[in-house]
Amino acid sequence: MHSRLTTSRLPALVSALVGAVMALVALGGPALALSRVKDLASIEGVRQNQLVGYGIVVGLNGTGDTLNNIPFTKQSLQAMLERLGVNTRGATMRTQNLAAVMVTANLPPFASQGTRIDVTVSSLGDAKSLQGGTLLVTPLLGADGEVYALAQGSIAIAGFSAEGDAAKITRGVPTNGRISNGANIEREIAFKLNDARSLRLSLRNPDFTTSKRIAAAINDFMGADTAEPTDPATVTIQIPARYHGNMMRLITEVEQLKVEPDQAARVVVDERSGIIVMGRDVRVSTVAIAQGNLTVTITEQPQVSQPAPLSNGQTAVVPRTGVKVDTGDGNKLALVKEGVSLRDLVDGLNALGVGPRDLISILQAIKSAGALQADIELM
Repeated sequence: MHSRLTTSRLPALVSALVGAVMALVALGGPALALSRVKDLASIEGVRQNQLVGYGIVVGLNGTGDTLNNIPFTKQSLQAMLERLGVNTRGATMRTQNLAAVMVTANLPPFASQGTRIDVTVSSLGDAKSLQGGTLLVTPLLGADGEVYALAQGSIAIAGFSAEGDAAKITRGVPTNGRISNGANIEREIAFKLNDARSLRLSLRNPDFTTSKRIAAAINDFMGADTAEPTDPATVTIQIPARYHGNMMRLITEVEQLKVEPDQAARVVVDERSGIIVMGRDVRVSTVAIAQGNLTVTITEQPQVSQPAPLSNGQTAVVPRTGVKVDTGDGNKLALVKEGVSLRDLVDGLNALGVGPRDLISILQAIKSAGALQADIELM
């Protein structure tokens, strides 16, 4: 049976064919690395605040501070006991079940009174471990000297320490611990977001092109010129009238806009660990590279010389030294063509058969020759 194509089905087939062709063209084009504005910038004023406090950890199994060696721990213990009605002035105290610690925490933005946050506890004295300890009530202060939270609770540590008469093993850091939900917020930071008439976005990686693209994406979404890049790290948004009193809606919509970030060509080098990180826009001009090392290998194979039978000679050790010199004569010049991509550059350098530390020297030499179109940043 033969089927016949009716005229009523032609428009649907044509549109399907056009859609398939457009999909193939889209797949064949370059993929754009789009990122959300939320991942590229932060809202100015919406940030964490650091808190710090001084406290006492009790309940340690003989692994705390030595009171005779750490005077501030002894003074803190005496002051605490006096507040509780116990007078220990002039008494000899030898307990090692407590330790002086610093307590740190981050106060989240818009944290309300009564919310609990995590705290980190770190030893100040010569305590060996905080395992099993309990932090007593510790006020946490902000940069303005005001108390914003109170911390207390049992400490959980990730490390441990064990020792005997002739051996000792330590894993992790037993003098540093964490208390989950260990602090209760007592004071809020006054910040009225809805009263703002402008919004500033702070780029995490400042760049002229990226800030301009973010402003353009916001203006396209708003349908008006409300955003302007004031510098490479800041984009200022004038709040439209329809968003007055509803900043949450504006921030939510702006954060979801997608932008292709730009970055300068850069090579980051850590000479201590031999780590090399190259950006995707790193390019080199035509250059020839050769790498050779002078390697001297010295081996010692001493031999024992025995005297002849029935002789008055003595047994002696005769040195035998072998010296081998490798000048790397087999290494040849490698040609790196102009405008190669990052992958071609890495492949060309790997073809030389050199290690990461030699690659660092090669990259610095290429930069000195003016053939590396990127900045080298040493960590």
